[in-house]
Amino acid sequence: MKNKPIPQQDIDDTLDVSRITISRALHPTFKRFCKSLELKNDPELIRTYKKVHADGAVWPEIIKGMREVGIIDMEIYITGTRLFMIMDTLPDFDHEKAMAELAKKPRQKEWEAFVSGFQKTAVDATANEKWQLIERIFKLPE
Repeated sequence: MKNKPIPQQDIDDTLDVSRITISRALHPTFKRFCKSLELKNDPELIRTYKKVHADGAVWPEIIKGMREVGIIDMEIYITGTRLFMIMDTLPDFDHEKAMAELAKKPRQKEWEAFVSGFQKTAVDATANEKWQLIERIFKLPE
């Protein structure tokens, strides 16, 4: 039996993490977490926060750390001062354990202190303390 070629979209979704390749093609199942966070009500700070999170602007150590703890994909949306995060992880992802591990990654504490200037949070708060998990109450039936 011949191997089927992997579609280009799946190749584009492949992440190289410390000699481990994580791909949505290899992980069709995943865990999804949704979180929220409040920004300070300052239009200039919000504009800057968006720039800090633009493509290629997040520090490489932060991206690497997230991937190393099992985060496959992440998106952040904004409405007014409310941020909404969608975080997809490996199926065996343990949220509390991974967030504790993430807090110890290189430059993570520095990143959290930096972005806290935009957020309604304490300067020394970890990502896990800032971002509040949201409970899903509806899923469209199949």
